[in-house]
Amino acid sequence: MDARESRLVTSGARAAPGVSRRNFLLGVGAMGSAAALGLTSCGTPLAGASEQTDVAFWHLLTGPDGQILTTMLQQFMSENPNIAVDQTALEWGAPYYTKLAMASVGGRAPDLAVMHVTRLYGYAPGGLLDTWDLDLLEELGVGADQFPERVWDKGLYSGELKAVNLDMHPFVLYFNTEVAEQIGQLGEDNMLTGIDTPEGFKETARAMAEVTGRHGLAYGFLNDPSNMWRMFYTWYRQMAPAIELPEGGPMVIDKDAALRTLEWIVSLLDDEIASSSNDGGTAIAEFATGDAGMFMGGVWEIASYRDQGLPFSMQMIPALFGDPVAYCDSHSFVLPHQSTPDPEQRRAVHELIAGLLQRSLQWAEAGHIPVYLPVLESDEYAELEPQSNYAEAANYAVYDPEAYFTGSGADFHNYFGENLQGVYTGAVPPERGLQGFIDQINQLLAKPSPL
Repeated sequence: MDARESRLVTSGARAAPGVSRRNFLLGVGAMGSAAALGLTSCGTPLAGASEQTDVAFWHLLTGPDGQILTTMLQQFMSENPNIAVDQTALEWGAPYYTKLAMASVGGRAPDLAVMHVTRLYGYAPGGLLDTWDLDLLEELGVGADQFPERVWDKGLYSGELKAVNLDMHPFVLYFNTEVAEQIGQLGEDNMLTGIDTPEGFKETARAMAEVTGRHGLAYGFLNDPSNMWRMFYTWYRQMAPAIELPEGGPMVIDKDAALRTLEWIVSLLDDEIASSSNDGGTAIAEFATGDAGMFMGGVWEIASYRDQGLPFSMQMIPALFGDPVAYCDSHSFVLPHQSTPDPEQRRAVHELIAGLLQRSLQWAEAGHIPVYLPVLESDEYAELEPQSNYAEAANYAVYDPEAYFTGSGADFHNYFGENLQGVYTGAVPPERGLQGFIDQINQLLAKPSPL
């Protein structure tokens, strides 16, 4: 979903002490097969129990996320020596999703995979995903009542559970606590005050710009269509219902609300409140160096800002135009289709994801909101700052419109950027950019779905 996940950091597979020669050779054979597909096996060692159920696990999580996941897997295997997990990390984006689809079609699917839940409609309709066993999940302590309703329901397709969400990672507001204190808007709860109206938000940003000497808000969009869409859909959904993309078309969109959204965004990009020409990296650096008092971005930047010693906190983007909205995606667990799945492996996979959900407090370290309620509502999570400051976002989750071409790493965001970047820079009237986007999507909808 973002540049954070595109930095692939892997290490070679290694056998744990005590692993049998047969299991080691099987692991080497698996590495050879993975190499043929361009995959890289991460450093989760195979456990050495004499009778094990092996679980092949594909994901696209690297960097800090990959390290945390590896720790969670190792802890799970140490407590469940009858299950050995062989994790394989692939390059983020189109390469991952293409290989996952090919593996499901070609009979080489792993037992378990991670998928952005917004990609569900590109896989479930074509039979590329199997259904989770609700009874077995319930036996293991995983069910609809242990998740925020919006997040659980997002994993359903045609009434069947196709994805179990591990988290939600929303688009949020970061702010410099020292700058907020200097302008007198740091609340007793360490939250930014005075930003609950459009006028108040702009006044706050201008006051912060006077302190920083540059901008009040750091926001990057240039050549970053996903970030353009994140901001647009956040404000739009405060004003209007979800955009719908029915097969055959046309797009269902409130054009008046969309135009008001675009006009609002352009009004922020005035080179005082925010730069009219920032890309993603420049905006991230602008906030890190104290040249902006606020920053809008994904929760995954939390680790780098903390490592730099930046005085900052985080909260949901304010509801300026209606109900609160947390535009997001979720890392979810899916069962790539297997024609004859092994019952023991399937049970082991269900046990594995239950174990990872129960350990998801660790996952929150990277900024993600753990959506398993026993963790989300725990005292331990409440003590995490600034993560717990935006925990309520789980109740206001808003995802991409549902279509085979939407979701993280798909082309939908690119279509938006191709038509709307000129609007953001002020070179194209909002009406023309919006209509170009609508026309392009309607052309896609008018064609038969490839699924």
